[in-house]
Amino acid sequence: MKRVLIAVSALCLAACSTYMPQRYSISADNNVALKSLSVGNINVGSFSGVKDFNGMCRGAGPIAPPDSISFEAYVQKALADELKVAGMFDDKTPKVTLSGALTQLEFSSSRALTGGSWDIGLVVSSSNGKKVSASEHYEFNSGFIADTACKQTAEAYLPAVQNLIGKVVKSPEFKSLVVAE
Repeated sequence: MKRVLIAVSALCLAACSTYMPQRYSISADNNVALKSLSVGNINVGSFSGVKDFNGMCRGAGPIAPPDSISFEAYVQKALADELKVAGMFDDKTPKVTLSGALTQLEFSSSRALTGGSWDIGLVVSSSNGKKVSASEHYEFNSGFIADTACKQTAEAYLPAVQNLIGKVVKSPEFKSLVVAE
C-alpha cells in the first residue's frame, strides 16, 4: 500500500504544467510611434482568434495567457494598453473603434532542436472601414529539455506581440484607421 501511495504521489507531482507568458508591458518604440500620430479618441473593440490553435507544448503542458484570457484577448489588451499609455484611448466618446482578427497563431518549441518561434498574423479593422494587416515571425532560443523549452516559448509570446503591435502602429496605413471619416 505504501508503494502505491508513493507512486500516486509521484504521478501527481509530475503532472502537466501550464506555461504562461508575462502580462503585456508597453513597448517604448510603439509608444513613440503612436504619439507621433497626434490623434486620439480611439476605442478597441473585440478581437477574434483562430479556430485550430493547439496550445500544447511538447506534451509538457499547455501554453495559456495569464489571467485566464484568450490569446486574441491578450493582443486586444496589448493594443488598448499601448493606446492608453500614448494618451489616445477613449472608450466613452471614441471617434473610431478598432477591432481585430488573429489570422495565424502557432508556435514551435523545437525549431532546429533548441530554437523556437511564434508566428502571429493580425488584421485590424477600423469602424471607418479601413483595415491593416501585419504578421510576426519571432525566433528565440527554447532549449532541449521540454520544461525549459515550454517556459521559454511562453515567455517569448510577449515580445512577439510587442513586435506585432509595432508593425501595426508603424505601418503607413495605420493613421488611416484612426482618423474618423
